[in-house]
Amino acid sequence: GVGLGGVALFTRTPSTLVLRDVPVGLDESLDTLTPFVPPLVPDPDLLLFETKVSSSPDIPNAEVLLHADCNEQEVTCEISRYTPRGLQESSDPAYFMVFLSVEGLDFSMSLILQTLSVEKHQPALIQKKLSLPLSSSGTLQTKGIFLVFSNKKSVLAPLRGDILLNCGFKQEEVPLGADVGVEWRLQHRGKGHKVLEMKKNLDDTKGTVLHGERKGSSMDAAQLASQGNVSMSLTQLKVADEGTYICTVSVGRFHAQQVIQLHIYQPPQVSLSDEKLKTSQTLSCHSRKYYPLDAQMQWFYLSPHVSNWRILFFSADSYWFVLGFLIITVLFFYQVIK
Repeated sequence: GVGLGGVALFTRTPSTLVLRDVPVGLDESLDTLTPFVPPLVPDPDLLLFETKVSSSPDIPNAEVLLHADCNEQEVTCEISRYTPRGLQESSDPAYFMVFLSVEGLDFSMSLILQTLSVEKHQPALIQKKLSLPLSSSGTLQTKGIFLVFSNKKSVLAPLRGDILLNCGFKQEEVPLGADVGVEWRLQHRGKGHKVLEMKKNLDDTKGTVLHGERKGSSMDAAQLASQGNVSMSLTQLKVADEGTYICTVSVGRFHAQQVIQLHIYQPPQVSLSDEKLKTSQTLSCHSRKYYPLDAQMQWFYLSPHVSNWRILFFSADSYWFVLGFLIITVLFFYQVIK
């Protein structure tokens, strides 16, 4: 809805997404999994979205959802009404956009659901909030028709190095359209711009239009057509390449996107120098050419009975902190064993 002054007001309502027929490994027993059981009495106030994974485009690594709760991993699930280009919001069937991610795992996807017709042997129960007919078990029957996914939500790459930002798409067996459009954008500190754009006709092996605004960016048109792989390669990374990358895939009337964070780092060049004075000795540390700039320096001293080494430790974010701690730990145990 739109509130006073034209400010959009979004409401959130608790809902449940039921994925049926999720693939299970051969070495896993179904007895260890808890199936979804619908309410005995259908409730028109509940929002229960149900879809069969087996009749939808394959969801990569969907099995991680089976054990996320037992592994105490938080699953983020957001569902919103979706209107394809050129259609009215009240069109039949209805469409919904589902965003799914799992905390601590590289699992993220955007899935478009399409409602299925309900058997009309008897008056259908109507969901109160959506005004859509429910099945006899009180669920909103849907099928997945299009999804965009990424198996890397955040990547760390060295300055002047190369990186592959992962993104892919899948659609139902009957293609939603012959033309596929892919756009990569970069957002950072309130500014954004297009990095790379590709338009491909799946029925034409030569019909590819590629436009890159960043030198060294590329996509593989052959993998787009054969595997739905729209990953983007970047070479000779610069500090300006750091930020949030948005991969948007459009097929026919539908589009969905994924977000990948790219972090750039540059290990410091560290040197020591000492200056002997009359009564004391000064040991100085010099560091340069490092990124990010919000770094910290620490000095560590190992007691004489362990070692007479003095160790300098420099950290840029938690990566270097962990590395320095591991080095000190190894040196400590080495001296003890020795």
